[in-house]
Amino acid sequence: MNDKVVNNPLEDEAIYIFREVAGQFEKPVILFSGGKDSITLVRLAQKAFYPAKIPFPLLHIDTGHNFPETIEFRDQLVEELGLELHVHYVQDNIDAGNVQEESGKYASRNGLQTDSLLQAIEKHGFDACIGGARRDEEKARAKERVFSVRDDFGQWDEKNQRPEVFDMLNGRIDFGQNVRVFPISNWTELDVWSYIQQEKMEIPSIYFAHKRKVFERDGMIWSAHDEYVFREDNELVMEKIVRFRTVGDMSCTAAVESLAFDIDKVVEEIAASTISERGARIDDKRSEAAMEKRKQQGYF
Repeated sequence: MNDKVVNNPLEDEAIYIFREVAGQFEKPVILFSGGKDSITLVRLAQKAFYPAKIPFPLLHIDTGHNFPETIEFRDQLVEELGLELHVHYVQDNIDAGNVQEESGKYASRNGLQTDSLLQAIEKHGFDACIGGARRDEEKARAKERVFSVRDDFGQWDEKNQRPEVFDMLNGRIDFGQNVRVFPISNWTELDVWSYIQQEKMEIPSIYFAHKRKVFERDGMIWSAHDEYVFREDNELVMEKIVRFRTVGDMSCTAAVESLAFDIDKVVEEIAASTISERGARIDDKRSEAAMEKRKQQGYF
């Protein structure tokens, strides 16, 4: 960790939230994907409980269509920090007939994660799931509180939320309920990247510019991975220098052309960008309310 003392109100708030979770809940878990936001959560948790180990396990809902770079990074980080990792696989639910694999041009497993998440919460008895969602990402995320209560079906009701005034976080829940917690809710994408730069944190190489085989569709750059991403015959594969601003499934995350080969250049690029990172999330294009509908069904 970076031992240099830097006054960062956002970091202070996130550390306070982590400590409130530890004090108010019996079995919290950190939702971890190997992406920049969840990596930032792990660093903040380290600081919140230093010199002790992070007292929460990590949980990854693995769609099976992840970028290999993020899975490799996930396993490396868990080993280095000696953390407990639970992995639940969407493929298991597909094989069991609980969810149906999508097909066609815009097929994705992103929305299929919900069942696996709710099963993991029930199996392990998690009462608080700590996630890296931020209010600047998308309209539905902007509606949520830091402590976001879900009912016993995992559903979120945007009209029934507790006020959070003067940083008072209320973690009381009824039997069967659980809470989603968002320590970096008030951060922006630039805040996250600047923090990664400040802390000299390692992140998956996929976030930096690299050569990749891609094809273009709907004005977006798709990764050309024949096994997971549907590509029509007239969609020609080419090689471009790209990077990813946000990392989800291969089938729902678009790349951007970039020459940002290091963290300093990434921060410069994000500071100058006029398009949000969710502009590269293909699954958000399905409808204007796509994210809100998924959250109401129990999504992250």
